Amino acid sequence: MVIITLITFITILLATIVMILASILSKKTIIDREKSSPYECGFDPKGSARLPFSLRFFLIAVIFLIFDVEITLLLPLASIIQITNIYSWMVTGTIFLAILLFGLLYEWYQGALDWSN
Repeated sequence: MVIITLITFITILLATIVMILASILSKKTIIDREKSSPYECGFDPKGSARLPFSLRFFLIAVIFLIFDVEITLLLPLASIIQITNIYSWMVTGTIFLAILLFGLLYEWYQGALDWSN
């Protein structure tokens, strides 16, 4: 037990030291106006280099990604039906689908799926 605690402590200490060193070494000290401006073949840009981005589109894309990953986690349930107890299989599937459904209903209730706003 003492060895596991010691190894855990050494691992956390080593990870902390590496993160602190990385944050110290990665800081830029020289901020140059020319380097931070957009580059268009040697000419000054005619318009804004930043395009407007719809935050609503980003939110719907993130929600789609979350549900897509959860559906990917749901697919193996079909392949384990023969090697598991049918009761535990049904309970697991029902709970997982209920979590998905409640998440969808919550997003719908919050108005995150309304594209028109």
